[in-house]
Amino acid sequence: MTCTLILTRHAKSAWDTSAPSDHARPLNNRGRHSAAAVGTWLREIGMIPDQVISSSAQRTRETCDLMELGAPAVFIERLYHASAEILFQVLREAEHKRVLILGHNPGLAAFAHSIVRHPPDHSRFDDFPTGATLIARFDIDRWADLTWSSGKVAEFTVPRELLGA
Repeated sequence: MTCTLILTRHAKSAWDTSAPSDHARPLNNRGRHSAAAVGTWLREIGMIPDQVISSSAQRTRETCDLMELGAPAVFIERLYHASAEILFQVLREAEHKRVLILGHNPGLAAFAHSIVRHPPDHSRFDDFPTGATLIARFDIDRWADLTWSSGKVAEFTVPRELLGA
């Protein structure tokens, strides 16, 4: 049996906003298009998660909504700018076999690098830009058995590739 992780960084956020805090910053227009494109791609390749586990920030909530995956979502405060270690702990607590985690850099990029055995041959994997999405498979029956460097990359993409820009 395998478990599958879909790891997505929130789409591009707006900096020219009157949001009262970083946590409240919304997506910009490009980010809205990117989030929708990532969702379409995941649906097209049959990678609908059983559950979404997301940061509670406005930009991750919007990314989740615009992806239109139809999966139940939980929004967790501790994923807001979480470290790789926190992301690891949260994933080990997941109860579904196919989970999408939606979060922020730099923790998300560090987690992506640490959770897979071999990185994908992609120029943008190292910096994990906004909207970047990794799909990794793990030869485990439950997330509680997760170990570092155990994932096998199945897919990796960035919105620019999906939008043809």
